[in-house]
Amino acid sequence: MDAVVIGAGQAGLSAAYFLKRANLDHVVLDAGVGPGGAWRHRWPTLRMATVHGIHDLPGMPFTEPDPTAPANEVLPEYFADFERRNGIAVERPVRVHAVRDHDGRLRVETDRGIWEADALVNATGTWTRPFWPRYPGQELFTGRQLHSSRYRGPEEFAGQHVVVVGGGTSAVQQLLEIAQHAAATTWVTRREPEFSDEPFTPELGRAVVAKVEERVRQGLPPQSVVSVTGLSLTPAVREALKTGVLDRRPMFERITEDGVVWPDGRHEKVDAIVWATGFRAALDHLAPLHLRAPGGGIQLDGTRVVADPRVHLVGYGPSASTVGATRAGRAAAKEIKELLSRRQAA
Repeated sequence: MDAVVIGAGQAGLSAAYFLKRANLDHVVLDAGVGPGGAWRHRWPTLRMATVHGIHDLPGMPFTEPDPTAPANEVLPEYFADFERRNGIAVERPVRVHAVRDHDGRLRVETDRGIWEADALVNATGTWTRPFWPRYPGQELFTGRQLHSSRYRGPEEFAGQHVVVVGGGTSAVQQLLEIAQHAAATTWVTRREPEFSDEPFTPELGRAVVAKVEERVRQGLPPQSVVSVTGLSLTPAVREALKTGVLDRRPMFERITEDGVVWPDGRHEKVDAIVWATGFRAALDHLAPLHLRAPGGGIQLDGTRVVADPRVHLVGYGPSASTVGATRAGRAAAKEIKELLSRRQAA
């Protein structure tokens, strides 16, 4: 076929929408058991009131939902409705093991067979690759350690002393929830967090995308969007800063069996550590194509991989947030159509 899309999150669905409009023969492969991408797996207590910056899928405005509704229900329903309305048939669940060059075409090997195509849109996101930093003594800790992607609600931390590690939005949102149930909480980050009360306007969104895009043009690993925008100063965040819940501390030096040791040598007992330390791009299946640049990332020109023009990355770097997904999907489809037209002309 003309193209294979891997991943049916916001960026993948956007790409499929524009591929269909361009009359290109394609298939969408998704590892999930149902629509919604990473939103299916968000923690149950995350409500739409605290989800910000949701951008419309192409041609289908996102109607403002009940602010108390769970995000892991609202967004998957929106994605499912988009698939139905636009006739986007997604093959799921399909797990892609590897993508290889095969006689000039791209061979996509999966647990449900093999697809071959002239072009590939990779939209696998980051959710399946949570990042755990390594700290001395980590393996000795007898309390509970979990990545923020495994967080399911604050009640399970009732009466405990919980350390939340990380300077992103998930760290702050989960910390604010946990603090209402835990006996004590401590927030630690490697760098001093930055807060912003600037509204997330379309102009700011474009500026953020441009900054992240500059890194991937150089072949460097992309930064997170929050590293550019700062943490949003919502009313809840302002209150937490006032009460001391968001009184940030620098990283501990090591972990012991029952706690952590701070830079001044003081030991503090801890019951649980939540590692809200982000994610890495899920790109292992592309390793046979040797796409990585010397800088450790994958060099892009727009969405196109410089090392292999047949491959487009969406939901990566500047299009990793919802604000860039639609634009990335449109750009990828346009370039794939032009690539196929040049081949036919030749």
